[in-house]
Amino acid sequence: MSTMNPVVDFFTKIADHYDAQFHDESDEDRQDDLDDVAEQVAELMRGHTVLELGCGTGYWTDVIAETAARVIATDASEAMLNVAREHGEGLENVRYRVVDALDIPPDIAEGGKITAVFAGFLWSHLRKEQQDAFLAGLRSRIGKDALLVLIDDEYVEGASPTVARTDAQGNTWAQFVDADGNRHELPKNYPTDSALRKRLGTAVREIKIGRWDSCWALTCRLK
Repeated sequence: MSTMNPVVDFFTKIADHYDAQFHDESDEDRQDDLDDVAEQVAELMRGHTVLELGCGTGYWTDVIAETAARVIATDASEAMLNVAREHGEGLENVRYRVVDALDIPPDIAEGGKITAVFAGFLWSHLRKEQQDAFLAGLRSRIGKDALLVLIDDEYVEGASPTVARTDAQGNTWAQFVDADGNRHELPKNYPTDSALRKRLGTAVREIKIGRWDSCWALTCRLK
């Protein structure tokens, strides 16, 4: 099913193949980075009721569920979520829901209180105006003091998708190829620490940023 969102459409097309990047033994450095980040994410999410946005095929859901009290794993792509459900079949503390990260429903907490939000490899696909809407939605639906953890890609020459252009708003767009070999031009931003602090600063506090060769992680609290 096609949506009005080209990013969601692309990830729906590659849902059955998306997991491969997390288990590519030929890229030992990235695997080491992901293992290190996963260890830290598991510790950060310990005991929390977590809203995971853009859960994809459930790689991070599995990490979070190890230590979290409860996880609401969401994605805008039903195809991605179906793979995540299969992978997480034995995770009793996880619920799966189709949710657009830019349109979080008012009943998202399902009668409880969400104390942490996690988004893995989602932020970079949001255009800058969408990033503002994303943060505003979190503050409206989740409320102040909740922990927010973002992780995303560093640009790696020769490994990252080819950057095709930069638009008037400063978003970079890259070329992605789906499982059928079709090309898709999607937003893919690689922000500096200062750009992240500037973009998030009005909506969050206590920003901390860590960087590895292939990815970065940011933790903060919603204002």
